[in-house]
Amino acid sequence: MDKIQYDQLKATINGHMDRYYNQDAPVISDYEYDQLMQQLKNAEKEHPDWVTPDSPSQKIGGTAKREAGVKVSHRVPMLSIEDVFTKDDVRAWVGKVHAIHPGARFSVETKIDGLSVTLRYAIDHETVSDIAAGSADAENKNMTGLNLILGETRGDGHVGEDVTANIRQIPDVPQKLRLPAELLKREGGESAPESSAGAADTQTVDLELRGEVYMSHEDFEAFNERQEEAGKKVAANPRNLAAGTLRQLDSGVVRERGLKMLIFNVQDGPSSLMDSHGASLDQLEQAGLPVVFHAGCSTVDEVLSAIDRIGEMRGDLPYDIDGAVVKLDTIALRDDFPAGSKYSAGMIAYKYPPEERPVVMESIEATVGRTGKIAFIGHVADAETGKPARLAGTNVSNVTLHNRDYIREKKIGIGGIYTILKSGDIIPKLTGVVREPDALYEPPLTCPVCGEPLADDGDTADIFCVNPSCPAQLSRTISYFTGRSCMDIAGLGETLVDALVREGYLKNYADIYRLHEYRDEMIEKGIIGKEKNTDKLLAAIEASKTNSPDRLLAGLGIRNVGRTTAMALMRHFPSIQDLAAASEETLLAVPDIGETTARAIREFFDREENRELIEAFEQDGVNMSASEDERVSDALAGKTFVITGTLPTMGRNDAKEWIEARGGKVTGSVSKKTDYLVAGEAAGSKLTKARDLGITVIDEEALLGMD
Repeated sequence: MDKIQYDQLKATINGHMDRYYNQDAPVISDYEYDQLMQQLKNAEKEHPDWVTPDSPSQKIGGTAKREAGVKVSHRVPMLSIEDVFTKDDVRAWVGKVHAIHPGARFSVETKIDGLSVTLRYAIDHETVSDIAAGSADAENKNMTGLNLILGETRGDGHVGEDVTANIRQIPDVPQKLRLPAELLKREGGESAPESSAGAADTQTVDLELRGEVYMSHEDFEAFNERQEEAGKKVAANPRNLAAGTLRQLDSGVVRERGLKMLIFNVQDGPSSLMDSHGASLDQLEQAGLPVVFHAGCSTVDEVLSAIDRIGEMRGDLPYDIDGAVVKLDTIALRDDFPAGSKYSAGMIAYKYPPEERPVVMESIEATVGRTGKIAFIGHVADAETGKPARLAGTNVSNVTLHNRDYIREKKIGIGGIYTILKSGDIIPKLTGVVREPDALYEPPLTCPVCGEPLADDGDTADIFCVNPSCPAQLSRTISYFTGRSCMDIAGLGETLVDALVREGYLKNYADIYRLHEYRDEMIEKGIIGKEKNTDKLLAAIEASKTNSPDRLLAGLGIRNVGRTTAMALMRHFPSIQDLAAASEETLLAVPDIGETTARAIREFFDREENRELIEAFEQDGVNMSASEDERVSDALAGKTFVITGTLPTMGRNDAKEWIEARGGKVTGSVSKKTDYLVAGEAAGSKLTKARDLGITVIDEEALLGMD
């Protein structure tokens, strides 16, 4: 490798470090990242003069994110652990330790794939006073209470973020910790050292713990299921979701998503907890703290056996691990084995090799998501045993085949044999072709659920079912139709829509306006509730008939036609019937309407069932025409808005156009002249500044209510 290639490799790794640590959105697997780092380290070993402080091998990957919380300096640096990749590497490291300290013991632990956090606790002096005064009850007489005073992320290893408010939402983290009083005494009776790093660090710290915040497989899958039901983007893996969740400004999001934590180190504390690492974890566990699995070992064979044991159990764990950590158990000996400025002394992390198995493609299933997107699932069996492939402790019988381009690129077809890999990931990855099939798989031309022709995305390899009445997406599409940004029918949310679909009352949008025909029947069944609630909902449905036609158009689910585009279209066409009759050429004459959108509109209205839908709306008295007054609005005239974060249903450009269509002004930065900050999920520093300036903060729902 020459210097130019080395510099390019550094830049590549730096980019991946940023995506992993700061954006929580990696684009390569841990294994692929580790391979790049090994290449870098090998090059630097041959050319030590190339190494600079900014090399990825010399620094920890993250930075403190100012928008997520106040920056805080670590009392004890939160360093990484040096990775090794072979059992021989482990033998060599243990041998090096035993050459200097023959009787040294080790702790072998699970390496949780999450987000490292430090917890600082301070003694509750009221408890101490009660004990001294003899007023403590018998149960607490020999115990000392500690209060959680700070939770901080790793950041760059020296400066992290104060995430105390979010940490308090994790049930595994006790706000008050009770430990035996004898356990908390320091040598000579001295108190714990204080920090002068900042306002958040001015309290005395009596115990500092380090752990890993993670998301369980169950909670991760539940989150993605909710996202899919809402038509939102799903998370890539539990680690990214846990990291992004912990950095939320809204602590309620942390509570809702169900983060968990396991303690793996005592960073600082009394001497009784700073002698044997394994013993300190046992004592914390006895006090009710969740700690990582750890096994005490004396010999290299015991260490390797513990590594194998963890490898065997990882498929049964409720969370992801990305290796096994081997630590010197006697904490005082660790400094005898430094590993550089980036890594903690006296420990290594063994990374399990990715597991691969050859599988035969037995069948391929096309499925319809709730957004109408067609996904492909390959049903596979181990090519040698004919049973589900065993990888990383789990049985694998399904692999995701993504889209048409992926199928062609990987030469996927029934009877083909392929290698699949699972390296700490929940979803296995197809990595290569062992034997090509006789014929490549041909995706269907019609929806596998409703049988209607599929539409080509045009810009990507994805294909979609655009039938709004398709059973696979009916509840979602109707819920969107009734939502705030469309027909705004109060009370007709997704739960009730699901019930009405199950009972057969709703088969398309128009059926909403015929529910009044089944009033008595629905009351008798209790689907909506008693008479009062049923009549209230029916009244809301009736009132929605007078909505402006852009709301109706936005709710129809035409691809690329959201509320903003619908408003733009209805400014050019007197009615939805006129829009339905417009040619593709006429549609292209509308500003900001491109070929893909024009084609999607034309395809929608060319379908017989959709023409019948429009006729049904017309018969039921739903407003389809815009008056001259409705086409222009000045509801937001003179108001200045800033948009930040991810809004539930609108993109930022959509929200900007929506505001400007009503006379408002949108700027990119918060100032004293800003009237409203529209904040979505993962809002950043703009939210903090707006609050500091006393600017009104609203969400998407409140914005749409200003119309």
